[in-house]
Amino acid sequence: MSMPKGKHIFGTVKVGERGQIVIPKEARELFDIRPGDTLLVLGDEEQGIAVVKADVMEEVAVKILKGLGRLRGGDGHEA
Repeated sequence: MSMPKGKHIFGTVKVGERGQIVIPKEARELFDIRPGDTLLVLGDEEQGIAVVKADVMEEVAVKILKGLGRLRGGDGHEA
């Protein structure tokens, strides 16, 4: 089966006794996940779970906050 560009299926993983999983090597390489990295686990009861690098989400949060500052005129009040 051909996947759309940028979409991947890395296979299946088993959850261990302590709730741990192993992230497949191909996924770790593609997303530059290294030992010691912090990952954020997000959940949606209808859609499932997602695992993202915490530093990527930090960058997104900063962009959102900067955008809110522009919307509010930079002084905390609505523009």
